[in-house]
Formats: sequence, C-alpha cells, structure tokens
Amino acid sequence: MLNVLSLSSVASAFTPITHLGADVLQAGTQVVGKICDWAGGLPAAVLAMPVPLVNRGRTVPPAVSSATGSFVEVRSADLAPMTVAYERRGTGEPVVLLHGLGSNRQAWDAVVPLLTVERDVITVDLPGFGESPDLPDGQPRDLATLVAGLGAVFTALGLERPHVVGHSLGGLIALRLGQAGLARSVTAVAPAGFWSQTERWYAFAVLNAARQIARLPEPITAWLSQTILGHAALTGTLYMRADQSAPEAVAASLRALRQAVAFQATMRAGRARDLFVGDIPDLPVTIAWGTADRVLPARQAARAAAMIPMMRMVWLPGCSHVPMNDAPQLVAQVIMQATALSSTTERRGADSRAKIAIPRQSTGTSSSVRHVRSAVDGHTGS
Repeated sequence: MLNVLSLSSVASAFTPITHLGADVLQAGTQVVGKICDWAGGLPAAVLAMPVPLVNRGRTVPPAVSSATGSFVEVRSADLAPMTVAYERRGTGEPVVLLHGLGSNRQAWDAVVPLLTVERDVITVDLPGFGESPDLPDGQPRDLATLVAGLGAVFTALGLERPHVVGHSLGGLIALRLGQAGLARSVTAVAPAGFWSQTERWYAFAVLNAARQIARLPEPITAWLSQTILGHAALTGTLYMRADQSAPEAVAASLRALRQAVAFQATMRAGRARDLFVGDIPDLPVTIAWGTADRVLPARQAARAAAMIPMMRMVWLPGCSHVPMNDAPQLVAQVIMQATALSSTTERRGADSRAKIAIPRQSTGTSSSVRHVRSAVDGHTGS
C-alpha cells in the first residue's frame, strides 16, 4: 500500500501548479520529475490496484471508448497517398474541425453536439494523430503538404469549400487552407505560428513536458486523473477549468498525446520561419483567443491582426489554451456566428471588435492582454 511518505511526495509535486504564470516552465519540469520519480518507485501490485473514480466528491461513470472513425485515402499531385480518419454528424452547412498538436478529433467532443442541429460537422484526425496513420516515409512534413492533402480529403468527401475551424496547430492549418482558397470561412482558435522565437521555445517546452507525463504508465496517469491534485497537475497548463473534465476524458487526452506518432516530427516542422505570411482578403476570418492562455499567450493575437487586418477578433474570457474544455458553449457560439458570415461584404461591413467582450469583473486577465485588445482593435479599424 502507499505509505504516508509516498502520498506526501506526490502532493508536493503538485504544489507549484497553483502558481503558474511566469514560472510555469519551471513548475512543469518539477511536476514531471517528481511524478516520474514517484511512479518509478511503485511496486507492480500498486500499479494494478483498482481506484474508485472520484471527481470533486462525485462518482464518475467508467470511461467509454470513442467511436471508431471512417477512413478516406487520397492522393494529391506529386504526393504519396494519405489516409485520414474522420467522423461526420449533423446536417446543414459543412464545418470541418481540426485539432491541435498531440490531440485528436475527440478534442471537439464537448462542442460537436452543440453544432450538429444546424451544421454538417466533420471532425478529422490529422496524419499521425488519433486513428490516422502517419505520412509515408519521405513525404514532406510541412504545411503545404497538409493543405494539399486536406484539400483532396474535402474533394473525396464531397465538401466544396467547407467552413474550416481549427485549434492551435489546427488553427494555423485552417488559416493556410483559407489562403489556398479551400475554405468558405476560417475560424482559428489560438492558432499556432504567431509566436516569437522565445515564445515558440516556451510553448514547445510546455508541450514536451505534458508528453513526458503522458508517457508514464497508463495505470499511473489513470490514477492521477481520478484525484483532485493529480487532475490539476495533468491539466493545469492547458485548461483553466480542469474540474470540468471527467477523469476518463483526461486519461483519453493523455493517451492521445502518448500515441501521437507524429508529435516530434511536427514539432521539428514547427521550427520553420514564416509559418503564416500574407493576408486572407477574400473570405470571413474569425480568430478566437482565451484571455488566460498559458501556452500561446493572448498577446500573439496582435500579430495575427497585423497580418489579417479584416479578421473578426473574439476574446474568450477566462479560457486557457483549450477553450473547448473551459467553455464549450461559448466556443460553439463563436463557431455558429463565424460560419453564418456568408460573404466578404458582410464581414467587411461588420464591427470587427470582439463580439463577446471581456467582462468588467476580474477574469485573471493581465495588463498585457488588455494591451493586446487595444492593438487588435487598432489593426481592425475599430
């Protein structure tokens, strides 16, 4: 059985997580090291022990396996075949949802049911993530390859310029799809690629630390996800409202991160300069950003606004890097509004300031975020 010293050691590992901010990288490193040290000392009998599922005192039902996706194989010009897993639900205007680095299509599970009454929703596993196999050996791993491949996927699924929504890495890909003329509208949630070199190092370090935790033995991560302290440690950097994720959802996210075969290769590709350049002048673009994003700070929105001056900027108050977890209804509202913008004329005639304003009361928003809001308003002509 676990002794008092072991439990004390585990608890101490999570102490820094409550003081995230400028010291998040150091805190994350300490958490990873202490959890790994502690896990390495557990006997096999302890790892096999069943632990009741508890979330803030409420019993949580056992995890349910995600639905198996459908598959489509495509081949664009001069590229090897690419196979992509996807799910398609709902009816109405087609909306494609793209996930972030180390995630999968289930990242949108809390949002999809809020869209399917009025939208034909297609969630996709990017190559090397989720159920999609990785790109073939020798295939270039760059944004141009992904854009060409996804364009071929759209054609194979009968999607003529769908609305495209992406988070983080998926947001950057969505913007590039818009530039290529393959999207009807683009909604990018905390899109990657608008960072300084230091900010990129920081983001990659945080994601690498998260993957180190994810690569612990699954019994350990499952056990941690069922405790309040462990739950906070596993999700504290990515989520603002970690308590809203059931333990089985946390365990599934860690499993997706651990099994993401394209993780390191995608990180290497992300070192490229000028991941996004130019404008997207001919279609509606919405960029949404959590005001409490700890991975891609909200100040990066100002750079996106400088490049895409006619975009519509929406702040997500109190949300961290994965607002689909923190505020799924708010994210769904943003997507519904963005995909209702049917023309550039409508977009250019609209007020480009945030449609969902930051509340007056404190939301943990720093002065730098308030500064970004002013910068974005200035670039959008408001």
